[in-house]
Amino acid sequence: MKLVAQGLGWKAAGRAIVQGVDLDLVPGETFGLIGPNGSGKSTLLRLIAGLLPRAQGQVWLDGTPLHRMPRREIARRIALVSQHADTTETLTVRDAVELGRTPWLSAFSPFSDLDRQIVDDALDAVEMRHLAGQGWPSLSGGERQRVQIARALAQRPRLLILDEPTNHLDIHHQLALLRLVAGLDMTVVMALHDLNQAMGCDRVGVMQGGRMVACGRPADVISTALLSETFRVGARILTDPADDSLLYRFHMLENDG
Repeated sequence: MKLVAQGLGWKAAGRAIVQGVDLDLVPGETFGLIGPNGSGKSTLLRLIAGLLPRAQGQVWLDGTPLHRMPRREIARRIALVSQHADTTETLTVRDAVELGRTPWLSAFSPFSDLDRQIVDDALDAVEMRHLAGQGWPSLSGGERQRVQIARALAQRPRLLILDEPTNHLDIHHQLALLRLVAGLDMTVVMALHDLNQAMGCDRVGVMQGGRMVACGRPADVISTALLSETFRVGARILTDPADDSLLYRFHMLENDG
């Protein structure tokens, strides 16, 4: 799905949290959003999804203005997994993932065997099917994160938005999730703190002070100068001899405390 955003902005208590952000997503690409804490990444993701009131700017999905689309149609096209997503404590894992099918159901199209298979596939994708009958309160933070991602996958969106998706996950499930995202046949936007993980994206956008200050291929954008100015860290860029991919090793700047 093609997404174009122009002049996105949002204020809280009179303070600009995001301002003047333009974005043009290529269908099928994985776009990484990076930046220090408080730079506006999460707010920008919610603006892209059309979830914030009194937003500035405009978003188009495949040429159609987002604000003119019914919420059900938006939910069929966009799925968002927030950092602190939660669900009703009385639900099981399967119940929570089945909620992802809601935009596709109606009185004339009730929950079917196809919906059940889509839910099973989503649970398998995040390695949670064996816990399908488990209650939500018994899950760890990482397990809850994987269930929320499964619910988004069950939506069968064309644009998947992930806010810190590797948060709470152990290294195995971080790698499994990144491999899953790389294989999805949809456009993906995800905010990441791990810059080495961001290197696997097709493009990255760098947020600072509510603005997008750089955008492009990771190897072109994530430079030592940008890391020093935006993240206030130094870095050594290494090359992995196994596949020639670039890796970053970070250190505090000498004059920074």
